[in-house]
Amino acid sequence: MRTPFSLLAERWHPSAAQVRLAALIALAMSVVIVVTGGAVRLTGSGLGCSTWPTCTSASLTPTPAMGVHGIIEFTNRMLTYVLCAAVGWAILAARCAPVWRRSLTRLGWAQFWVVMSNAVLGGITVLAGLNPYVVACHMIAALALVWVAVLTWERAKEGDGPVRALVAEPLRKLANVLVGVVGALVVAGTLVTGAGHHPGDSSDVPRIPINYDRLAQVHADLAFVTVGLSLAVIFVLAAVKAPPAARARARELFLVLLAQGVIGYVQYFTDVPEVLVGLHMLGASLTWIAALRIPLALRGRADEPAAVPAQLQETAAV
Repeated sequence: MRTPFSLLAERWHPSAAQVRLAALIALAMSVVIVVTGGAVRLTGSGLGCSTWPTCTSASLTPTPAMGVHGIIEFTNRMLTYVLCAAVGWAILAARCAPVWRRSLTRLGWAQFWVVMSNAVLGGITVLAGLNPYVVACHMIAALALVWVAVLTWERAKEGDGPVRALVAEPLRKLANVLVGVVGALVVAGTLVTGAGHHPGDSSDVPRIPINYDRLAQVHADLAFVTVGLSLAVIFVLAAVKAPPAARARARELFLVLLAQGVIGYVQYFTDVPEVLVGLHMLGASLTWIAALRIPLALRGRADEPAAVPAQLQETAAV
C-alpha cells in the first residue's frame, strides 16, 4: 500500500544533518511559543480575543476596535501554525531519510499531538476567563512539548540500537532526580505567576488564593535545592570521569540556573517588571532543556546493523 509519505520518500532523501536541523528548528519553535505566550500575558492581552476558536463571536480575526491586545493574542494563535509547520517538517524529514527511523517519526507525531492538545487547552484558557490553574496547565503543557522536542533532537543524533549505559545506575538515577527537581521548580514558578502581578488582562481576573510572598519563598527554596543538586552532579560526574558531553551539560545547567536566580531576585525586588518576567520565562525553558539533556548524555546508542531503506518501506509512519 503506497501512501503520500512513501511517495515523498521516493523523491526526497534528506541527509542525517537535515533531519537533525529539522528537529532543532522544531525545538526552537517550541521555546518561541512559550515566550510569545508569556508576552500575551505580560502585555495584558490574554483576552485580546474574547472567545475561541474565533477571535470574537462575529469575526475570525481581530477587529480594529480590539486594538493592539487583539493583534497580540491573535498573532500568538497564528504562531501555532508556524510551530505545526516546523513539527511537520521534522516528521517528514525523519520519514523520508534514506533510512526510515520509525522512532523519530513517532516522536514527531507525539510533538504534533501535544501541540494540538495545548491549542485546545489555550482555547479553554480564554473561555475560562484566564483561570490561573488553567493558565498554569497551559504553561506546563508547553514545557511538555519542549520535553518531547528535546528528546527528538537528541535521538536524531543517535542510532537506533539498544541503549548502552555510560555510567553506573546510581548516577543515572541522580541525574533523573535532578530533572524531577527542575520540573518541580518550573511548576512552582507557574504558581507564583498565578498568584502574582500579571494576571494577563486588565479585567478582574481571578488569582491563586495563596500568599504571593510565601509562594515566592517556596520557589526560591526549590531554586537553592536545584543549584545544590546541580553542583553535586557536576562533582560526581567529574569524579567518575563521565563522558565529556555529560559534564559539559551539567555545567551549562548550573550557569543557566545562576542566571535565572539573578533575574528572579532582581524582578522580585523591582516589583516584577514585564521585561524581566519575560526573560525569566525564557530562562525557565532553557533550564528545562539543559536539565533534560544531562540524562540523555549518560547513555548511548549505536546504529542498528540492518536498517531498511525508507524507499522500500510499504507503510507510513504513525
